[in-house]
Amino acid sequence: MPRGGARAVSGPAPDPTSLRSSKAMDKGGWRTLPAEGRGEPAPEWPLTTPSDREMELWDDLWAKPQAVAWEDMGQELEVALACRTLAEAERADGRVDVKKMVRGYLDSLGLSVAGMNRNRWKVAPAAEAAAEAAGQAEPARRPSARDRLRVVPSGEGA
Repeated sequence: MPRGGARAVSGPAPDPTSLRSSKAMDKGGWRTLPAEGRGEPAPEWPLTTPSDREMELWDDLWAKPQAVAWEDMGQELEVALACRTLAEAERADGRVDVKKMVRGYLDSLGLSVAGMNRNRWKVAPAAEAAAEAAGQAEPARRPSARDRLRVVPSGEGA
């Protein structure tokens, strides 16, 4: 077992709302994925003959927002292996090793919250939510430290 040193997934996942991460976003560090998903048919299945369940998972996964990034990175094989492993995990009677593999695929493909953060992906607000937010008044702003420490002119608050 290795000792000391950093690990690939050690420490907290990146937070897009933190000050440091927001600076990375300004430099293009975070990728915004379309809320509506990929919007195209799933690519051709790259493995041996799939089961019906594997094809169902394949079509479902390729409709997700993360599929845009997978397509750019050519991850068809990884997604197919994730579908095959997930279908096997559904059939496996408590096989922990298969379930651990599924969890690894979910994280590496950005299908979990931790995986989205590690990949530095975020999903754009849905069109309805954006339109609703645009129609509403601007939300109340919390007073900043500067506002709270504002100097009161003499005579106002004696």
